[in-house]
Amino acid sequence: MELRTNRRALVSLGIAGALIASSFTLFRADTGTASSHREAPMTSGDPRNDNTDVYAFVSPDKPDTVTLMANFIPFEEPNGGPNFYQFDTNSRYNIKIDSDGDAKPDITYQWRFQNQDKRGNTTFLYNNGPVTSLNDENLLFKQRYTLTKITSGGSETLVSNGTVAPSNVGRASMPNYGTLRSAAIVGLKGGGKTFAGQSDESFFLDLRVFDLLYGGDLSEVGQDTLKGYNVHTLGLQLPKDELALKGDSKRNPVIGVWSTVDKRGPNGFVQVSRLASPLVNELVMPAGLKDTFNSISPDKDAGIPAVVNRVTDPELARLLQSIYGIKAPATPRNDLVQIFLTGITEDNGPIKADLNSQTLNKDAVKLRPSEMLRLNMSIPPSKDPNRLGVIGGDPQGYPNGRRFIDDTVDISLQVVAGAAQSGKLVDALAAGDKVDANDKPTGGTFPYIPLPSNISVNQN
Repeated sequence: MELRTNRRALVSLGIAGALIASSFTLFRADTGTASSHREAPMTSGDPRNDNTDVYAFVSPDKPDTVTLMANFIPFEEPNGGPNFYQFDTNSRYNIKIDSDGDAKPDITYQWRFQNQDKRGNTTFLYNNGPVTSLNDENLLFKQRYTLTKITSGGSETLVSNGTVAPSNVGRASMPNYGTLRSAAIVGLKGGGKTFAGQSDESFFLDLRVFDLLYGGDLSEVGQDTLKGYNVHTLGLQLPKDELALKGDSKRNPVIGVWSTVDKRGPNGFVQVSRLASPLVNELVMPAGLKDTFNSISPDKDAGIPAVVNRVTDPELARLLQSIYGIKAPATPRNDLVQIFLTGITEDNGPIKADLNSQTLNKDAVKLRPSEMLRLNMSIPPSKDPNRLGVIGGDPQGYPNGRRFIDDTVDISLQVVAGAAQSGKLVDALAAGDKVDANDKPTGGTFPYIPLPSNISVNQN
């Protein structure tokens, strides 16, 4: 699929921009951790505060809204009781929106959690009978939450006493888990919705990429490493105008999205996790930067030369050349600067397309290069979605936001190997990791992410 195109052709498709952003930050190593699937040394010891994935897409069944989602707690074994998984009550979980391009949050949606534990010294069980509702007396442990919207004008409580959907203990304990999921969806003022609870791990990939890029000969592929595991999900479905600059999504359709976790310490809350695009900390950052990757805000990203250099001269491209003989594109990689830091417009680099820059917003301020998952809300849901997203000819897919079907591993390998720059796919990587879809289909209504498994991973 030819990625290069002209402004008129893209505008005729309703495209005003959003491709990809990826976290590049450097700070003191003792102030934060990084996130996503055990990719950093420190976060592997604090899974409740590990943000594994962020999703942002125009809602397929309600195209006047956008769905935003952040997942936490990697590798939840479904049978991991008796103390099943839970959000951290000492942390603040955030989804943040930048609508004007300055890399600072214009809107923050923040969750805080409290435990209700009735077990005491009586039992070790999570539930002592079948659970058929969120208020069932047999459910002995549950979490409640508050959801607050924070803007420059102040804060507003959107949900004061929400209930988290519990962990899926098993078919005897929760004979119809779908009813519990449905009951945990809360309507918001203005027509939005929110959800907090356990879900299927929908990120699909073969993690043997770390064994010298799939065994050094592409022999170690085809195994979905995350199949059967669960995560904890925070989701929002909101009208587009609520997220857009000046409340006008037609005039200002591009938003930047990222998620953070702030953990309470002796001196107050400290940001310990930050995530937007997948795989960046895993495949771009060197080991020495991983634990500090998410400790600062996106507006600081462009001022870190050591990290910017990882974009303009990426290690992964050099590895693809040394291991597989796939010639690395010439440096500096200005195409990756567009993709990862500035967004793509036909005026600011080698990729000649108006796809994702917030400068496409008519009321945007001066753009600050930064890591965010940028979504163009003007692009309607695809009638025939392609797992390769934009480079597969599907402008509503990753890296224009991110959907559950998007094959972010194959897309990322292609982009680093130069597909966006050349305008065509790299044939040597056509098969990718041979994990092309999640084992469970995406749902048709919010929160879309499949129900959590209650079957042991080793049984799968």
